[in-house]
Amino acid sequence: MLSLKVNLKKISESEIKLIVNALKNGQVLVLPTDTIYGLSCLANNEQAIKRIKKLKGNDKNKPLSVLVSSITMLKKYAYLSSAQEKEIKEIWNLKKRPTTIILKHRGKLPVVLTGLSDGIATRLPKLDFLIKILEELKSPIVSTSLNLTGEAVVDNPKDLINYFPLSSGKPDLVVDAGKCSRHKASQIIDLRDKPKLVILRK
Repeated sequence: MLSLKVNLKKISESEIKLIVNALKNGQVLVLPTDTIYGLSCLANNEQAIKRIKKLKGNDKNKPLSVLVSSITMLKKYAYLSSAQEKEIKEIWNLKKRPTTIILKHRGKLPVVLTGLSDGIATRLPKLDFLIKILEELKSPIVSTSLNLTGEAVVDNPKDLINYFPLSSGKPDLVVDAGKCSRHKASQIIDLRDKPKLVILRK
């Protein structure tokens, strides 16, 4: 498990390139987000997604959320009406809390990601660092909380040295931006049945 120490306010192009290449090569990464640290991989890499689920001890049918760089990227993977698009733009306003939106997916990502659900959980991150990575990749990435299922979220990458059981392996690369200042995951809203809006997590 390699570690890359970064300053998110001064992250270099070479650091962005290293992270992008690691994701392209099918690696599983620990990445800082605008909420909490997360486990990430390319959203179209079935084997990497399976590794994340094994690391966490997740049910194989449990869906995972993804990060997108824009509404345009979102439309490639989810059905989006004009009314839903307007709602999402308002919800994803920069001044509001980070929010994950569930929409009906187009079936373009591995079933292991979406599970048995017809929905896909997506979020537009508020960190320029993550937007740059997504724009370079031209693909969404998985982002799921950094923890074993049922346990508290890890907020400091330094605590990962002995965290994951040897039998399930470890992430390939930890992008260490220091202890997480946030401890709250994103709000989750189900918009599949617009105009009905269902808040699943406040």
